[in-house]
Amino acid sequence: MDATGPWAGRRFTVTQKATLKTDRYLVTGVAPDGSEGRVLAYAEQRRFSLKEELTFYTDADKSQVAFTVRERTLLDPGEGFDVLDAEGNPIGAFHERFFTSLVRSTWVLEQPGAPDAVGRERNRFVAVLRRAWDWLPLDLVPFAWPYHFDFGCDGKPVMTVDKRIGLRDRYLVEVTVPDLDLRLAVAQAVALDTFQGR
Repeated sequence: MDATGPWAGRRFTVTQKATLKTDRYLVTGVAPDGSEGRVLAYAEQRRFSLKEELTFYTDADKSQVAFTVRERTLLDPGEGFDVLDAEGNPIGAFHERFFTSLVRSTWVLEQPGAPDAVGRERNRFVAVLRRAWDWLPLDLVPFAWPYHFDFGCDGKPVMTVDKRIGLRDRYLVEVTVPDLDLRLAVAQAVALDTFQGR
C-alpha cells in the first residue's frame, strides 16, 4: 500500500459494521465523482479483548496483510498505538491526550521524519453532547449525530475525518498533505471510532 495504484487518491471512506463478537471495518476509495471506489483495506476486531490489536488486510478475504495497529502497553493505554507494515516495520504511531479529551477529544498523529499532527473535534458542543451520551445507559444505541475531526500541523491542515449522519458509523477521510502515509491515516481514522475513550 503506497501512493500508487489503488492508493493514489487522498480520499476514502471507513465503514464500521458491528456484530455481537466483532467490529468490522471496510475502507474504500472515493472516485473523483464522489462515488465509492474499490476496497482498499478490511479489518476485524474482537470485542472485549485485553490488548488492542487490529490487523488490516488488502481485501475482505483476508488474503494479504496490509498493516497492523498495536497497543503499546496494556498497563497504560495512554501510551498509544504503533502502526506497523506487513513486515512489522514501524510506519508511525498515534495516541490520545487524556486530559484534553475529557471535554474535547484530541489525538496526536506521529510519522517518522515529520512533525506531529494534532487532531481535535471540530464542534465543541457536539463533543460535550457525545460525552454526556457516553454516561447514559444506552450501550446498544449508537451516537448517531455526526462529528468531525480536523488534524493539523503548524496551522496547516493535514487530514479531516467527517462522520456521516446515521446509525451505522461511516466516515469520510480526506488527506490534504502528500507525505502522510495513508496506512497511518486509515489507522487513525479507525481509532477515532474504536479506541475513543478507552
